[in-house]
Amino acid sequence: MVKHIQSKCIKVSGVHQIQITNTEIKAIYQNEVIVKILRGGICGSDIHYYNEGGIGNFSLKHPMILGHEVIGILEDKMQSVAVNPSKPCLHCKFCLSGKSNQCLNMRFFGSAMLNPHVDGGFSQYVVVRDDQVIPYDNKIPSKVMVFAEPLAVGIHAVNQAGSLVGKKVLVTGCGPIGSLLIAACKQAGAVEIVAADIQSSCRESAIKMGATSTINPLDNHEEYFADKGYFDVSFEASGVVSAINFAIDATKATGTIVQIGMAKGEVAIPLTKFLAKELTYKGAFRFTNEFEIAVRWLEKGLIDPLPLLSHEYSYQEAEKALQIASDKSVAIKVQLNFEE
Repeated sequence: MVKHIQSKCIKVSGVHQIQITNTEIKAIYQNEVIVKILRGGICGSDIHYYNEGGIGNFSLKHPMILGHEVIGILEDKMQSVAVNPSKPCLHCKFCLSGKSNQCLNMRFFGSAMLNPHVDGGFSQYVVVRDDQVIPYDNKIPSKVMVFAEPLAVGIHAVNQAGSLVGKKVLVTGCGPIGSLLIAACKQAGAVEIVAADIQSSCRESAIKMGATSTINPLDNHEEYFADKGYFDVSFEASGVVSAINFAIDATKATGTIVQIGMAKGEVAIPLTKFLAKELTYKGAFRFTNEFEIAVRWLEKGLIDPLPLLSHEYSYQEAEKALQIASDKSVAIKVQLNFEE
């Protein structure tokens, strides 16, 4: 049991409906801890909830606390911790086989998939299961470590692809996830990384994160389509149909495509071309143990994510921050500061 703790939080209740309101922590179980949140990163899903009132097939049924990219401290120990937004059940067949990202009873921060919804981490205080907190060196700046969650997504995608040592790699869609994925590919030994995005700002960030070159996929790039494709592995991080088709054409026969970006609605794939080239097409959904790996990479300075940080706001300016984050021509990664 704990004393009642009042906590300011950011709730979304519909399209362009954001409130800074109070929530209350009344009690915690023995296997839970209270984290004082210091910083959070705005993700694409947060933007969808704000602009569309839902994501994919899941719409808001009631107000929900946003956010799943958060870090904070355990106040009683003065220990910095990264907060894993995944809360798998630990008992289903997927959890027991090491595939907790496929958990049958997953509770993931800031998700309207379940009803009641699962509140997120954009709050001054959150209660999480003790295995969701990963301690790290207190000297690491919070604005660095808050990149752990999206970096974990990139590392998981790399693991889905298999060895990248000496491989030629294409990444389509170079927002924060795609750019962090590029950094992970570089760490994994890729010899060439070509980044494709229609936004010049995204192409610039891709170079900063380790891409060897960039292209605008709207231009003519027949050189990548000749002789049944050029790239050993392609990572598709946009979810755009034209980008998926570009990857199918540009990936060499018997190569691998890893899909990270979520498409809106059904997607038509040129099946004959796909099977004739004997491509391997794999999905990459969230992460498992890669979250802790991401924390350690950031802790050791193996990746510097700060070139992606374009804006910082107080959590009290959450609506302005979400509006800026929605404009990809000016924003890459927007962070909220919960420190007072």
